[in-house]
Amino acid sequence: MIKKDKILEAGKEIMSRAAIEIPRDYKDGIGLMVEQEEEELSRFVLQSMLENWDAAEEDRRAMCADTGVPRYFVKAGNEAQIEGGFVALEHMLRQATAEATYDIPLRPNRVHPLSRHDNNNNVGINAPEIEFSFEPDADWVDVTSVHKGGLFGSDYRMLFPGDGIDGIRKFFLDVMYEFGRRGLACQPAIVGVGLGGSKDIAMTLGKQAACLRTVGEANPDPEIAALEAELKERGNSIGMGPMGFVGKSMVIDCHIEVGYTHTGGMPMSVHSFCLSSRRATARLHADGGVEYRTDPQWFTPYMRRDTVDWATTETARVAG
Repeated sequence: MIKKDKILEAGKEIMSRAAIEIPRDYKDGIGLMVEQEEEELSRFVLQSMLENWDAAEEDRRAMCADTGVPRYFVKAGNEAQIEGGFVALEHMLRQATAEATYDIPLRPNRVHPLSRHDNNNNVGINAPEIEFSFEPDADWVDVTSVHKGGLFGSDYRMLFPGDGIDGIRKFFLDVMYEFGRRGLACQPAIVGVGLGGSKDIAMTLGKQAACLRTVGEANPDPEIAALEAELKERGNSIGMGPMGFVGKSMVIDCHIEVGYTHTGGMPMSVHSFCLSSRRATARLHADGGVEYRTDPQWFTPYMRRDTVDWATTETARVAG
């Protein structure tokens, strides 16, 4: 059984890691951009980012003064047993958020939308957000902490089947241009695209695509993977570089996730993650062991299943 104190301990640890330690996949991606960027000022900005991250890790301080709005993504194995159940798990993660806000420290960014009351611990009504998914044939629980800016960097549009791929391209470029021109996102960043589902699911898929996949990780569907590569190239071809300067370093990677949608529509969302890609994951085992990593491994074959029965899906996938 996974104990409550282990959840609290792991929750605080991944909150700290997400705020301070930049994932290796993202660092390597920025390093490659430094080599490829032709504009001197943009290269300087990219190099400064790398130096800032090194300083943050050395001093054990949050790498950005705005530590965003921390949230959690929980993937629970179907056989997992948690002391106190999922209510206790949520309690421990809320407690971890409050304690980490003080201990790291994080900026207390959460306020009531009308009164602007601030509990000074990033905890309140529906905060922090905790999203759940499940995995068959497993008895562990993965908890991922993501620190994403809470103001800008997201957009949505209801496209229609007649818009086709050209409509997707146009909306993507419209968003990238406005993000850069108006300073609505911190570039370069992983850009997530949600296609399909209902309106809310399109938004959810896009945010998860930005925050829960690593640089260089292509969608397993070849058609979607090809569109990811194309949109990344297009995003880096509009003449904007890091932090809005002239250059070609705007999109460090593009990730697309899809959901079946209404026959008459094609909802689409675009999300730009923070330039620091702040994420960390803990896997909690029943024997008390905890493993830490920076790849959330959120989009499993089970999550992308396309049929009613999971075994049928697996059989079809292996046979194909």
